[in-house]
Amino acid sequence: MSQLPTLSVMEIVSERLLLRRALHDSDREGLIELSTDPEVQAYIGGPRPREEVEKHFDTVMAADAMSRPGNYIVVDNTTDQVIGTLMLARWWTDHPQRVTEDGEELLLGYVLRRGAWGAGYAFEAATAALRAAAEELPDQPVVLVTQTANKRSLNLAARLGFHPTSTFEEYGAEQTLCATRLSTFKS
Repeated sequence: MSQLPTLSVMEIVSERLLLRRALHDSDREGLIELSTDPEVQAYIGGPRPREEVEKHFDTVMAADAMSRPGNYIVVDNTTDQVIGTLMLARWWTDHPQRVTEDGEELLLGYVLRRGAWGAGYAFEAATAALRAAAEELPDQPVVLVTQTANKRSLNLAARLGFHPTSTFEEYGAEQTLCATRLSTFKS
């Protein structure tokens, strides 16, 4: 994994959302729902059994998941209800799909609860995180990977300014690698 920095701010505020690294006890049910909902997990490996997710949450996630820079819980900034998660971390340097020779791209990933779909939350959260990163980090490529069959995610990537660069087979499905420059989000 890369030693280059990633987004380190503890909280990012947008018009309707708060992206926070701090995990609250009240987040548990919303985060479990993200991993067990068949529609939410349709393009990212399928749902996991609730018992397995609860055990994972209680033993690993509660202790460590948000301690890594770039991992955020996305919540409604008035109710503090979990809407989803967002990650802006380093792309695996040993992954064969790259947009640069040195393989030092940032990777944007997000997942939202089904009840939050269609309200513009993913766009708002991603834009806020990318703007914060553009203020903190030097210009660099940012990548987003989604199953090619996930048209909603591809549309969001385009709306954010990402452009498809390649496709590849992984996890038994065709994936599309999209990229943009971090500087496009600088205020």
